[in-house]
Amino acid sequence: MDREAIEEMFQALGPVTIKRMFGGKGIYHEGRILALEVQGEILLKADARSAPDFEAAGSRQWAYDGKQTGKPVKMPYWSIPDAAFDDPDEMAVWVGRAYEAALRAK
Repeated sequence: MDREAIEEMFQALGPVTIKRMFGGKGIYHEGRILALEVQGEILLKADARSAPDFEAAGSRQWAYDGKQTGKPVKMPYWSIPDAAFDDPDEMAVWVGRAYEAALRAK
């Protein structure tokens, strides 16, 4: 996904910083990471408070195969609910939740 598309997706928050990392991109707002771009997909940060909302909206949690065990390692990033792609106001809700989770993270 190109920089312009990512910035548009997060416009409700204001400016974002995009940095390359691990073959993808980290997306930051005010110095806090709130999303990743992995293989062309944006994944939003969630935590114990917001993950149930993502799950209820049909999002899926990002996991990768662990090197040591080969078992999936779940990460605190979730796919964007489909409805948000068609509605900027809905997208603003989800990126806001991601930023709130970023603020709660240590």
